[in-house]
Amino acid sequence: MTVDVITFGCRLNTVESEVIRREATSAGVHDAVVVNTCAVTAEAVRQAKQAIRRLKREQPHARIVVTGCAAQTEINTFAAMPEVDRIVGNEDKFDAKVWAAGGKIIVSDIMAARRMRAHAIDRIQGRTRAFVQVQNGCDHRCTFCIIPFGRGNSRSLPMDEVVAQARRLVANGYREIVLTGVDITNYGVDLASSLRIGTLVRRILIDVPELARLRLSSIDSVEVDSTLLDALADEPRLMPHLHLSLQAGDDLILKRMKRRHSRSDAIAFCEQVRRLRPDVVFGADIIAGFPTENESMFCRSLDLVDECGLTQLHVFPFSPRPGTPAARMPQVDRTLIKERARRLREKGEAALRRHLDLEIGARRRVLAESRALGRTEQFMPVRLTPSVEPGVIVELTVTGHDGRQLMAA
Repeated sequence: MTVDVITFGCRLNTVESEVIRREATSAGVHDAVVVNTCAVTAEAVRQAKQAIRRLKREQPHARIVVTGCAAQTEINTFAAMPEVDRIVGNEDKFDAKVWAAGGKIIVSDIMAARRMRAHAIDRIQGRTRAFVQVQNGCDHRCTFCIIPFGRGNSRSLPMDEVVAQARRLVANGYREIVLTGVDITNYGVDLASSLRIGTLVRRILIDVPELARLRLSSIDSVEVDSTLLDALADEPRLMPHLHLSLQAGDDLILKRMKRRHSRSDAIAFCEQVRRLRPDVVFGADIIAGFPTENESMFCRSLDLVDECGLTQLHVFPFSPRPGTPAARMPQVDRTLIKERARRLREKGEAALRRHLDLEIGARRRVLAESRALGRTEQFMPVRLTPSVEPGVIVELTVTGHDGRQLMAA
């Protein structure tokens, strides 16, 4: 065994795990398992710790290295684990010299990071859609979120470097690229006063004409610029699927979260985009049981699913992150949080079924992720009959669904 990387969390970590594998291998690291952690919830940290203990039981002679957001924000937690041989910080993990050096804990000040490093990678292991990291960090301070302290302040990759990476991946056979980052709709603010994510999208589509599909990861609707809206309206290669960082549907809870949009802002944005791109599908992150949330506040989050026409929900039961303002607010009972999360998930499942019903009989262009499973342009999962070669885009007719994914032939 040389270097094995176990990845938790977001698409950003998926990209960075490829860089970790390359840099650690080039530094001569061997017989090591790197755990690239997530810190977005307490549950994510618990899962990482559980995986570390299991790995040590299964591979007692392997050196276990912990990196990622949780390693940056909870150094002492992992340093106290006897299974952990080394902790590497979120910026330090990209440096081959760090991997070649000694020392149990190498974690630099993430807030001192001023420039985003380019990650030139040829492929992403096991993926038919490629991710390009265009931005890192976050300048906002939502009261529930620990991620800025794991990622630092917002910094963007220059457009020329993004385009070069997109060309590299397309040349290696990728038909779809997903732009990813911590806060991608804040892209470019640190590079030029007029530069925004919409400009980057236009540039990629113009300069990489061989790219069949361009997709955005999670966005903050209040930051969306007019150029991006124009691209959604008139560029068919920009996929009609937006995942929104909404978090709640009640204005007072949004204010206590220190979010920068209101309920009416979210509804108006979805209506505007739907006018521009009628085939668009919306997903969203929503937190259940944020501190001080009462039943009527929660019901406004439930109602938002219908009012925004959300189809794919990521539901997060609130978990306090030490060091965040929300952790010091009056907490909702854990049993109630779980119950509200269940109700939100059921609401989301019903919305998804309604959407899948409407898809029956439609012709859809599907990117095969495996021989048996693909994704439509709207990011709907599709069971493929017959099987299709991974990475190929085919046009199919939707014949039915099982409540979670479409069936097509």
